[in-house]
Amino acid sequence: MSIHERVTTGSTIITEGSQWRLETPARRSYRYQLAQLDDYSGLNRSKFLWNPRTTLRLHARVSDSTVPGTWGFGFWNDPFSLALGLGGMTQIFPVLPNAAWFFFASPENYLSFRNDRPSSGFLAAAFHSPPKSPILLVPQLALFPLLLFRSWAKRIRAKLSRIIGEDSIQLNVDVTQWNEYEIDWKTGKVEFLVNREPVLISRTSPAGPLGLVIWIDNQYASFKPSGEIKTGVLKSSTPAWMEIKELEIHHIN
Repeated sequence: MSIHERVTTGSTIITEGSQWRLETPARRSYRYQLAQLDDYSGLNRSKFLWNPRTTLRLHARVSDSTVPGTWGFGFWNDPFSLALGLGGMTQIFPVLPNAAWFFFASPENYLSFRNDRPSSGFLAAAFHSPPKSPILLVPQLALFPLLLFRSWAKRIRAKLSRIIGEDSIQLNVDVTQWNEYEIDWKTGKVEFLVNREPVLISRTSPAGPLGLVIWIDNQYASFKPSGEIKTGVLKSSTPAWMEIKELEIHHIN
């Protein structure tokens, strides 16, 4: 497994042995900032490395429990590249999300497609969508202009909530301290553990293959039940950082 670094101007990644520090600078203007590690740069989604029967384990801490933007680590299919970004690489078309990860989203975000799931905060979350080829989404791209109209956006969101399987829980963890996080991704089930204690056992298991992603940025995205959609970047008076160590990934063939 090769780990790739992606940073915007002003952001840094410092590597010392088996430890990484991902840092974004103080953000006094509305400029996107990202520090990211991944193992899928340059790959088509079909070539992503990970499928069920994979376990991710690492230790992590962040500079503040209220970092503006998002940060996290886990597996995803980089679905929203064209539409929302979210630190993703450029792909030909967006696809529906498949992911299993620990994810923090500041209050400006609303990242659940369901009304009965948490939409921000520090989450353990899993998404499952039908594994379609991106080319099959071309007709759906014609719906994008309708998202500008709140009544249509509300209907599209309701439809997505029926198509996309989603399970998540908001966690009460001091993220500024070192904690051990584990994602045990199995066929038909994902187990999330913090400091070896289960926090979510989900029957929502993503469709692979997925890529490893570890990131911190200042972006937000909000798709509310009302149909209101907002995306953008956030200011910050101080730098924000996340440290990762003892990263392990095991796959059973």
